Amino acid sequence: MRGFFNVDNMSNNELFEKIKVFNNEHNEYIPSKQEIELFADELLDFLFPLRARFSNSAPFSDLKHELLFKKLEILLAPYAEKNNFDASALSTQFFQNLSPVFDLLLLDAEAIQRFDPAANSVEEVITAYPGFYAVSLYRISHILYTLGIPTIPRIISEHAHSKTGIDIHPGATIGKSFFIDHGTGVVIGETTLIGDNVKIYQGVTLGALQVSKAQAQKKRHPTIEDNVMIYSGATILGGDTIIGHDSVIGGNVWLTAGVPSFSLVFATHEVKVRNSKEFVEPIDFVI
Repeated sequence: MRGFFNVDNMSNNELFEKIKVFNNEHNEYIPSKQEIELFADELLDFLFPLRARFSNSAPFSDLKHELLFKKLEILLAPYAEKNNFDASALSTQFFQNLSPVFDLLLLDAEAIQRFDPAANSVEEVITAYPGFYAVSLYRISHILYTLGIPTIPRIISEHAHSKTGIDIHPGATIGKSFFIDHGTGVVIGETTLIGDNVKIYQGVTLGALQVSKAQAQKKRHPTIEDNVMIYSGATILGGDTIIGHDSVIGGNVWLTAGVPSFSLVFATHEVKVRNSKEFVEPIDFVI
């Protein structure tokens, strides 16, 4: 009698043939997912040595920069060969774009420290806050996305997603001093535009009204202008939806149309003070 996990040779051959056919059809080279994730974390440690127990002296920084440059060049090499571009030149462009991104990350960290009463220091934000980690990897992946690099930006953003529960597509455009508090369940779609000094809380979705391949090259996600605050659980959908600057979107609000600047938008709740004589049951639900 064969055991539960025993498979005859015919079944094995059938499985192996299916695997072979699939891999022949989908044979585009993708660098190691683990190597991409490691590169992203090492780059973040290079930018903020306090995240790791490394010296930030000039010789170390120069050496680390050179090693990271070569790592990225190796990750890009297969794409370069296929698309006839120079991996070294792309790596150079990436690191040239890293300086303004570093400035943005400092502003992000300062915004969190300034507005979160629980944050004791910028150092604490950089080393401990999941929102800062997710935004940092988003900004790194966004450079690669704008350079036209396939797959790698998405692997980096999904690495942050898996670590924090915050899903920011590398194609989104996000301004300075961006603050995600708590962060679990935040979703920011590919064509989202976010201005400066925006604050969002956990469970916020900036999404599309419909999921269709026909919409792939169109703006599907909302625009959030400067100085907007979006509280937990709010859902804002649609490429034509614009949240005007200096607005406040309350918790659990559902929006599929824009609102003007300086708006206050809240989900309405009816509150009743009950008299015990009026209710037989402690809670009166109608289903």
